[in-house]
Amino acid sequence: MLHMKDLNLENKRVFIRLDLNVPLKNNKIISSERIDRSLPTIKLALKKNAKIILASHLGRPKEGQYDKKFSLFPVFKYLKKKLPEVNITFSKKYLEGINVNTHQIVVLENVRFNCGETDNNIDLSKQYANLCDIFVMDAFATAHRIESSTYGICNFVQKSCIGPLLYSEVKTLKNILNKSKHPIVTIIGGAKVSTKFNLLSSLLKITDTMLLGGGIANTFISLFYPIGKSLYEKNFQNKAKTLYKTKKILLPIDSRVSTSYSIDSIATIKSVSNILPHEEILDIGNKTVQKYKKIIQQAKTILWNGPMGVFEFPNFSKGTEEIAKSIANSTAFSVAGGGDTIAVIDLFNIYKKISYISTGGGAFLEFIENKTLPILEKLKK
Repeated sequence: MLHMKDLNLENKRVFIRLDLNVPLKNNKIISSERIDRSLPTIKLALKKNAKIILASHLGRPKEGQYDKKFSLFPVFKYLKKKLPEVNITFSKKYLEGINVNTHQIVVLENVRFNCGETDNNIDLSKQYANLCDIFVMDAFATAHRIESSTYGICNFVQKSCIGPLLYSEVKTLKNILNKSKHPIVTIIGGAKVSTKFNLLSSLLKITDTMLLGGGIANTFISLFYPIGKSLYEKNFQNKAKTLYKTKKILLPIDSRVSTSYSIDSIATIKSVSNILPHEEILDIGNKTVQKYKKIIQQAKTILWNGPMGVFEFPNFSKGTEEIAKSIANSTAFSVAGGGDTIAVIDLFNIYKKISYISTGGGAFLEFIENKTLPILEKLKK
């Protein structure tokens, strides 16, 4: 692959696809980790006297519609603070062309506001390519997605290369996968059930024990007990049954439940076999925490992606906090990945105690599964 560090970027229009998809609350950035990890790439482009265009998505807005809560404007303001000596501008309408000078940065508005972005639309890919001379792919967290700003642009731009952050992520994860010590414990949580389900079977090939929480665990629990109005995916029950037969998956034995989904909801701890129709599971319970902690303490390698429950609600953050701190205090080599996982690491201030933090969630899991990603194959060609 061509590497950004090896190319002459002098006076070239360089379109850098970053992952600036940070969590926001009331237009304020909750965790700046992904932006901070992208700063060395931006500084390298400045050092090489490039004309810099920065692109990213943020959240999942309705395509073709502007929505203030998904705007990258707070990210633009953060970059201005971090790079006060640089001329940084923000562009909402850029598809017909923009002016950018050497040692200047133009931050583009959320690419997912553009029609056709997630469908890898050919015309949109051409419009991105027309903005630049060189495309730099440096967004590991979206490297598994075949979209116009992450993949399609490569078909029409003069030169495409890999950025330092993406290269570093791939190199580190390859080393980890090749040298992982057993027992390997995989901890998977979060609400995105279907997106992670396809990867669980691959992870089960390399893992010794898999600990589940969140919506994913609910789908498995629903095979044995009624789970009230808890989040789960009925369509995946048969697949869950097949995976459970590996005998490597451990499920919660108790849960924190509530009758409503709200920040003020009161938590009640109940056995998973005793959930009533009007109740929903929002976190793992104390017995599950103790069971999971014993296994984490014996691990030599830990792969972690996703919280154990609705950690944003104080009454339902206990399970995630206990498991996160157990991972942090483990002697195992720990690898964590994904936006929610990074938010948990920030919230409980365990950043320095995790061996390696990947900026990617889905990409992190897909790379573990396939040892490559679509854009990497594209850049090789």
